Amino acid sequence: MRHDDVWRAIDAIAAENGLSASGLARRSGLDPTAFNPSKRIGPDGRARWPSTESVAKVLAATGTGVDSFAALVSGQAPNMARPRGGSARRIPLIGLAQAGGDGFFDDAGFPVGGSWDEISGPDVADQNAYALEISGESMEPVFRDGDMVIVSPGAPVRRGDRVVVRTKLGEVMAKQLIRQSAKRIELQSLNPAHPNYNFDLSEVAWLHRIVWASQ
Repeated sequence: MRHDDVWRAIDAIAAENGLSASGLARRSGLDPTAFNPSKRIGPDGRARWPSTESVAKVLAATGTGVDSFAALVSGQAPNMARPRGGSARRIPLIGLAQAGGDGFFDDAGFPVGGSWDEISGPDVADQNAYALEISGESMEPVFRDGDMVIVSPGAPVRRGDRVVVRTKLGEVMAKQLIRQSAKRIELQSLNPAHPNYNFDLSEVAWLHRIVWASQ
């Protein structure tokens, strides 16, 4: 367990709940500056760790389980499907930046064409599942540059799910679904430094749920 990993897990919990580090501290009944980056290193340059009491208050305030917190510390995204029985199959893979190009998906959002790489992935039930390699920092701290996510076009999508969305203009993004009405969709950026998005459903080509992450 590393100092940076523990703080990354706390930042991820804040992001998942639409909070800043200060907002998470306030919700947890702590001093608003308790989780500020400046408090993570002491004046002598030594690493400062959050106390077990602080972590317990964060988990209680956000309804996060200990297992989910441990998964974040270890680099796994929580609430994702895990491989069953150790079985694996080949899953098509492209980079997230590539996914906006032509020829990779059909009109329903299923992977097509011969330009995909392949990875050995978990036993995801959806035969149309595909993998995307995350690039850039726009999805930190939940997903980081180089992480891979597996996406299921056939999985039901509910409020709070992490999703991949492609607009009819070809823009592809990984976000969290805040709400979907009969006419509009509202998405939350995983990185609180980036804006949220609202689209008319007529602007959206497809929306698929992220079901697994390898980090």
